[in-house]
Amino acid sequence: MREVAIIAYHQTPMVRDAGAKNDVELVMEAVHGAKAQVGFKNTDIDFTCSGSCDYLGGAAFAFVGALDALGAVPPISESHVEMDAAWALYEAWIKIQTGHFDTALIYGFGKSSHGPMHEVLALQLDPYYTQPLWPDQISMAGLQARAMMDAGKLTEKQMAEVVAKSRKNAKANPNAQLKGDYTVEQLLAEPMLSSPLRKHDCPPITDGASALIIATREVAERVLAGTGKRPVYITGIDHRIESHQLGTRDLTSSMSTRIAGEQAGVSKGKVDIAELHAPFSHQEILLKEALGLDNSTVINPSGGPLAGNIFMSAGLDRIGAVATRIMNGEANRGVAHATSGACLQQNLVAVLEGK
Repeated sequence: MREVAIIAYHQTPMVRDAGAKNDVELVMEAVHGAKAQVGFKNTDIDFTCSGSCDYLGGAAFAFVGALDALGAVPPISESHVEMDAAWALYEAWIKIQTGHFDTALIYGFGKSSHGPMHEVLALQLDPYYTQPLWPDQISMAGLQARAMMDAGKLTEKQMAEVVAKSRKNAKANPNAQLKGDYTVEQLLAEPMLSSPLRKHDCPPITDGASALIIATREVAERVLAGTGKRPVYITGIDHRIESHQLGTRDLTSSMSTRIAGEQAGVSKGKVDIAELHAPFSHQEILLKEALGLDNSTVINPSGGPLAGNIFMSAGLDRIGAVATRIMNGEANRGVAHATSGACLQQNLVAVLEGK
């Protein structure tokens, strides 16, 4: 296996509505920011892969328009996944493993303020039995949270504690959308949105984009030499999928996350920090259990998706957030998790280490 490291990561500010900024402008800010960190030009990038959702743009192959942010000349080797950009990183990592490329640029973007997210996400569901009912993502997450409560795995107080921690951690994140000091009592006093979920238990509508650059050990060490930053190696990565039929899986646990974590090697060393792609507060508790993380691990120091959730990039942001802290010497080993689909249907786990 070739050793592959993360050498740059840039995220645009996460905002409720980016206004007149289009996808190209958002992607350009993220991509140029990542390239500037390592002094890369387009010719230094062997492969480019993106993650986005055409339904947000409302047209087939809408992601092609965002390629204008990369420039038409010189021609590039490029691919796209209709998934969170964390899966674009996985594809790029595979490409480097084949030996065909030494560097790769990954980016993801989403302008969720464009349209009704409850309709967009319903299109991901089983087209025969579930999609015709048009259930929204909050109601389905509410079913999962209620199932966890009925199983004795969750309380409303625990959910409020997750939110309070997220908002507090986000105060140190300049790109965070929601931040501040809140007490559990304040949060529990808020009205229900979709029982047992309150508004703060759900991810905020967010516009933005993110970009990340990976490279082989040889390139990474050469590029970062003398910068005071260290390469962040992807020492394990795996992803798994569960049935899209909500009634055929146990919503109170995440077998796919557990298996992906085992295959990625989460338990093979101390985990200093973990960034979990938990769009809903109860899912952080579920994912922490699935990955076998204890209280010695700092969870979502960036604030996580509850502080800002760029649709189709929030998973990549978990990887970028862990990589940034390891690169800066704040941690040595971390775990990043990404999800896609209703109620944690698809899950990717990556183990990152600074060597």
